[in-house]
Amino acid sequence: MPSTKRTAPALALAGLLLAAGPTPALADAGAPHDGPDRAALSAAISARPGDPTAGVVARVTVDGHTWRGTADDPVSGQPVAPDAAFRIGSINKTFVATVLLQLAAEQRISLDGTVQQYLPGVLPDGVLPDGSPGPAYQPITVRQLLDHTSGLPQADEGPGKVLNDEMIARRFDIETFDQVVRKTLRPTSRSWPGPAFAPGTAQQYNNFNYRLAGLLIERVTGHPLRQEVTTRILAPLHLRHTELTDGAPEMPEPHLNGYLPDDAHVPTDVSEQGGNSESMVSTPADLDRFLRALLGGELLPPQQMHDLLTLPRDASGRLLPYDDSGDCQLGPDKGRACYSAGLLALPLQDGTVLWGKTGHDLGYSDGIFATADLRKRLVYSVGVSNGTPAPALRLAAVTFGPFAR
Repeated sequence: MPSTKRTAPALALAGLLLAAGPTPALADAGAPHDGPDRAALSAAISARPGDPTAGVVARVTVDGHTWRGTADDPVSGQPVAPDAAFRIGSINKTFVATVLLQLAAEQRISLDGTVQQYLPGVLPDGVLPDGSPGPAYQPITVRQLLDHTSGLPQADEGPGKVLNDEMIARRFDIETFDQVVRKTLRPTSRSWPGPAFAPGTAQQYNNFNYRLAGLLIERVTGHPLRQEVTTRILAPLHLRHTELTDGAPEMPEPHLNGYLPDDAHVPTDVSEQGGNSESMVSTPADLDRFLRALLGGELLPPQQMHDLLTLPRDASGRLLPYDDSGDCQLGPDKGRACYSAGLLALPLQDGTVLWGKTGHDLGYSDGIFATADLRKRLVYSVGVSNGTPAPALRLAAVTFGPFAR
């Protein structure tokens, strides 16, 4: 399926927040003295000049008080339900990481075990099929997959760089883990790629790390990823409106329509689409419940919680350098690692660190974020593919305050 998830997720949210400036709180005589500023949040998702042509669904919780907000779909002219489902994009990585951390807690895998150990033969060994020299990969650990320090090449997914009309036409394509692995590591139309950097020496956000993580889960457990995520996370938390779609294109009702402009700049509904084996659909309430359970220690024991919230460092204790100028550019550690095992850390101006994840699917831009104490939480989806749109930036500014510079 065509992929639109090769942007710089941290910078897309936080950097644009800095550029946008703070959103002033609006007076609301009927609002309680604590909890979310409902008037300011409603104003944040109200359409303004320059906003994308798309609907919005959001959920904000502050000190136990919850605000649910929507902005009507301007294309269809229809209202958006506050419990509308949407495609969550790379937020699925947090679910995958949680399953692998649970497997580590059960001693069925070791985070310091290698891809070569658990997936023998998947990574090239230095010899091409014709016997000539080819790329070789040093041992890459499971931990390095989860925190994006593997040095693996970027995922080769979908048809590559194409016009939007072709992306729209091919949106029902489905790619298995094995297909993505083959296209990425052993392409037929170009030379086989080598490592971007030595494992554990730098960080670079990469979807391919999680394609291998999903494949590893299936090989170790003998079950489809969908079954493991459902059994371990969705069922225990009663997330009845969350599912791995397994390539099924239909969306549940109600849902947020996702749009991609065609080559004539006409918004096209791409809500129904295929995907890969990690593709998921969820709702604001379900994602909020997942985030509370994850950061609240319901899903992982203490050691794995530590792993979840640990950013990768070098032998001297310094955060690893980030190998791309388009991400991890906030706060005193700008230019250094900001991804842990399945989560993204964003520093606020007051020293607080937000934990969460952004996600992009064709037609959707999403995010889940919370303070570590869970007092403030945000879940949002905007029905547009490009970057992190202005309504999401304004929501984050109202919910959490200014980000560190």
